[in-house]
Amino acid sequence: MSGDQNRPHVVLVSEVTVDGKLTVTRGASSKLLMQFMSHEAEVLLHRIRADSDAIMVGSNTIRIDNSFLTVRYVEGKNPIRVIPSSHADISPDANVLSADSPTIIAVSKEAESEKIAVLKEKGAIIEVVGEEKVDLALLLNRLSSQYGVKQLMIEGGSTLNGQMFSLGLIDEIVLIHLPFIAGGTDTPSLVGGLPTRSVDDLIKLELKKNYLAGENLITEYVVRRS
Repeated sequence: MSGDQNRPHVVLVSEVTVDGKLTVTRGASSKLLMQFMSHEAEVLLHRIRADSDAIMVGSNTIRIDNSFLTVRYVEGKNPIRVIPSSHADISPDANVLSADSPTIIAVSKEAESEKIAVLKEKGAIIEVVGEEKVDLALLLNRLSSQYGVKQLMIEGGSTLNGQMFSLGLIDEIVLIHLPFIAGGTDTPSLVGGLPTRSVDDLIKLELKKNYLAGENLITEYVVRRS
């Protein structure tokens, strides 16, 4: 578990191609790749959702994928859905605002009150965390202290994953490997935006286990803190 008692234990789960890409090309839905996951890998993904108190994805992922973020392939509860969106740029028709589970939209103080009002009308819980943009560390603290979130699953895109890693907020990684090479110089990879300048800047991982889920290789890592 996380050594920081003020935030949840955070598990990043993602499908990736052999070259570490999240989708076919920039702006394309990750569902294009996820359709090639074996049923066993889908069950694994949804088991982690069911075992988590909350699930977080970025607002751009919601815009592109329009996912429900619910549990379907296993028995279990739907996690609380958490969407950081500094300016409350979430469509009021987004599937993530369905009545299946509570949805928290984290916004900054710069979010327009009209947009917030519309989202509240759709049933969203609004948490203001940050001045100009969402303060992810503060958001995780609030999820722990006010909502009792002990395990948070991240199914983020490249940007959110990079922000979380840069703040040291990810504890474990579960990767579902797909037997493709996507290529593309601007195709989103697992983690974007980290200013790696030397070997010393690399985020170090420890392989915990690897196994097959159907035809998909699964690798699980622990993020090393030193």
